[in-house]
Amino acid sequence: MATFFGEVVVAPSRAGLDEEEEREETPEDREIRRELEKKSSGNGVVGCSRREVEVLWSGRAAGGAGEPLACSRFVVAIGRNAAAFLSSFILDSVCWEVVGVVKLWNEWCRTSSTTNVLPTDSFCLFYRLISDPTVLLCQCSCYVAEDQQFQWLEKVFGSLQKEGLQVTILSTCPVADYKTQESTLTLASPFLKALKTKEFQEQVCCPLLEQPNIVRDLPAA
Repeated sequence: MATFFGEVVVAPSRAGLDEEEEREETPEDREIRRELEKKSSGNGVVGCSRREVEVLWSGRAAGGAGEPLACSRFVVAIGRNAAAFLSSFILDSVCWEVVGVVKLWNEWCRTSSTTNVLPTDSFCLFYRLISDPTVLLCQCSCYVAEDQQFQWLEKVFGSLQKEGLQVTILSTCPVADYKTQESTLTLASPFLKALKTKEFQEQVCCPLLEQPNIVRDLPAA
């Protein structure tokens, strides 16, 4: 349970629990079911799932075998609007270099089989500040399915050192989804709100997100 509203907490997972209510099968559900059926067939041999999340680092970024990347600040922009913000106001200079990508495949995202580290909307891209290699940015403009979010977190953050690491997540949502007693028609748009963990002790640059608003999907994970 959160000690105050606005703190980011890890909610208990309902994965594996039977849901009594019936719901309509989505394209994502059908794709997951097909992949599970493929795994369960064929003489008990389980191949590599097409839904595997793969993190690739360039030779310049990769350290020694099994060594995590030195990182003091990690900024992740999730969604096309947040990724476009990074492109327009931060990455529009020669101060950054592309050092890695995340490759994944799902019903809404088709990354190619290439291993080249090149900018493309189909990838989650990692950038490194040339003047300070411990500062990393990630542009994640592609869709990460629910069953891939844990993989994404495990493999991306598994590549980074944890000690002294400050993580900033940028994401957006429609104003119509914002819950407030005011009329959303009178709100100045766009506006910025924040959530933070209890470990974050620095000054927050904007007001905290009010109840009962929440963050969903990969930003929440």
